Amino acid sequence: MDIRELQRLDAAHHLHPFNDNAALAKRGTRLLTRGEGCHVWDADGNRLLDAFAGLWCVNVGYGRRELGEVAAKQMQDLAYYNSFFQCTTEPTVRLAAKLAELMPHDLNHAFFTNSGSEANDTILRMVRHFWAVQDKPRKNIFIGRHNGYHGSTVAGASLGGMKGMHKQGGLPIPDIHHIDPPFWFGDGGDLPEEEYGRICAQRLEDKILELGADRVAAFIGEPVMGAIGVWIPPRNYWQEIEKICRRHDVLLVADEVICGFGRTGEWFGAQTFDFRPDIMTLAKGITSGYIPLGAVMFNDRVAEVLATRGGELAHGYTYSGHPVCTAVALENIRILQEEGIVERARDHVAPYLAQRWRELGEHPLVGEARIVGMVGALELVPDKPGRRGFAEKGVVGTRCRDIALANGLILRATNDAMLLSPPLVITREEVDELFGKAWKSLDMTAREFGIAGV
Repeated sequence: MDIRELQRLDAAHHLHPFNDNAALAKRGTRLLTRGEGCHVWDADGNRLLDAFAGLWCVNVGYGRRELGEVAAKQMQDLAYYNSFFQCTTEPTVRLAAKLAELMPHDLNHAFFTNSGSEANDTILRMVRHFWAVQDKPRKNIFIGRHNGYHGSTVAGASLGGMKGMHKQGGLPIPDIHHIDPPFWFGDGGDLPEEEYGRICAQRLEDKILELGADRVAAFIGEPVMGAIGVWIPPRNYWQEIEKICRRHDVLLVADEVICGFGRTGEWFGAQTFDFRPDIMTLAKGITSGYIPLGAVMFNDRVAEVLATRGGELAHGYTYSGHPVCTAVALENIRILQEEGIVERARDHVAPYLAQRWRELGEHPLVGEARIVGMVGALELVPDKPGRRGFAEKGVVGTRCRDIALANGLILRATNDAMLLSPPLVITREEVDELFGKAWKSLDMTAREFGIAGV
């Protein structure tokens, strides 16, 4: 493999998502060649501890041959058939049933997509259809949250509250509104957690009353806000949100694309924060990233209306319920269950990871170390006591990310937060490796930017 030639071809022909492609072409992309467990190797032979699980998704770790073998067998038996025209395939049916078994409460009905973005695209149409066939076509407004992330399709990016994304393409589309999310480090002040949770939830009720409950169809949110910087809500926040949704007959949508399949300590974030969504969107951990797949889970109430009163469901994708993808998902879930990966991570690894992560919070460059389950963040600041951020956002975080990479550690940077989301199979020894490389990287970053106390 000629690495430089591949980099040249990449720069000439490949537009990368969420990148300044002109700058990337000058710098050259990093070519990854293989993975095993929690580590990946690049084409230059560097061994990297992937503390971000690819993109929040490689829950069972790299190199699980069983997943490749299942995919190959399904390709040989039946590589593809669609779910249109009154047809289906065995792994698709079995996965729908398995998901219904795993889900909390009565989320018993699956609609398959190719990604989390498509799953969130789907709920916009299906929720509006749900109300329209009940003679409430004006009940079509969605409320999301500023800085929330629900994908990068037109509907997904509109549901999300990322202003940078909204600038590209004239978003959001009509009848989508946003409220401020809970972020204690940014605006919690000295408020007790429970009081802050109630105040943040009240923002939803205020918006519903402003718009009119007869107009608001649904509220959507990530149990833990991932892409913006792992913003973890107060423990009572989602319970208060659910009460408000029930009071005004507004559907509650949990975007579990990142949080699902063990990331927050339980199988789903709704279980971690003890609330009951009407709809749940899934992706990433459903296959541990080995193959693209997303899903929407509807509760009995919503599914009954869609199935019996909605007529033809005029929505779907060529690859909805793709048999190879659903076969891999089934095997991934089998591995998670039979090896007790979610429970082991929750009970044995997550407490140790939290301990070591909070030790990183003692570093002079870190204003807050937050973590729940197997997902966390370090908020980098110039003024630790004052919780004041850097004047120019993202410069220090990006540099810290690059230093960590040079030290053999993959973390993600959002603004000036270093994000953590390792494979659920990470060991305590690998947690120690992570800690050592992270502390070294923080030291090097702090010295470069003149932070006192290093």
